[in-house]
Amino acid sequence: MLKDTFGRKIDYIRVSVTKQCNFRCQYCMPNTPFDAFDKDEYIPLDNVLEFLKVAIDNGIKKIRITGGEPLLRKDLPDFIAALRNYSKEVQLVLTTNGFLLQKSAKILKESGLDRINISLDSLKPERIVQISKKDGLENVLAGIQEALKYNFGLKINTVVMKGINSDEILDLFDYAKHRNITIRFIEFMENIHANHNLLGLKEKEILEIIKTKYDFETAKDQIIGPAKLYSCKDGYQFGIIAPHNDDFCQTCNRIRLTADGIICPCLYYQDSVDAKEALLSKNPQKLQSVLEQAVYNKPEKNQWDTTMEADKISARAFYHTGG
Repeated sequence: MLKDTFGRKIDYIRVSVTKQCNFRCQYCMPNTPFDAFDKDEYIPLDNVLEFLKVAIDNGIKKIRITGGEPLLRKDLPDFIAALRNYSKEVQLVLTTNGFLLQKSAKILKESGLDRINISLDSLKPERIVQISKKDGLENVLAGIQEALKYNFGLKINTVVMKGINSDEILDLFDYAKHRNITIRFIEFMENIHANHNLLGLKEKEILEIIKTKYDFETAKDQIIGPAKLYSCKDGYQFGIIAPHNDDFCQTCNRIRLTADGIICPCLYYQDSVDAKEALLSKNPQKLQSVLEQAVYNKPEKNQWDTTMEADKISARAFYHTGG
């Protein structure tokens, strides 16, 4: 079992398999060229697999595969299948923008993937183009339908931005609710790679909008994770991810591995562990050592602050850490 110095059990790892993405979202990397990344710098997935075997042996119970856009990796199904072959119990989850999901859902299911989180920031085609620089809504919605067909556990992630999609909160809520998909509204997370003109809505503001149509209360049984859950009277649950809140980090059980071999103990904290040499070696003792060091380095709290000055905004790219 892995425990950090604050007594939190670490049983969840997010693994970025690529920095490449076919979207250029306003809150992530809107001005990054599409050919900006060198694939040769990525750790081979066979090496990542050996690290994750060590992590599973140390009590990791959930692995989320992220990017960039992970479905750009042609070898991803084989990687998932190898993880599933190693452990029947570990939860295998994917986060995707959904653009390639319709073509991938069947093989992902056959490979052993359990659940999928899909980014959906608008139900209007022109707004998806505005947000992501990609005419992708039709593909994303088709991907969601295909994933439902194969009975994946699904969640929708929506980053709420003032003046861009904040007027669609109820429409997106209804879209998810009518399909029995959990939706999670995410506060915009400031970083230097995002559009610097963006402003987000905070948890309280989002809840006030939902309250105009639905009665709900804080869910009695909260699942350990980034989202605070709320329950409607009919039992439907939704979540808010609010990293600016003081209690956001209290139950954090996560570390992150980047595609080029950096272990980030916290999304919004610059300290990290360079695990590239250990990963390339496949040496179990070295892999154990960098895993333990990352858990030891995990801070008590992230450094998000609603009053932060411009020069203190995170330089870490979410497409690098996997969000």
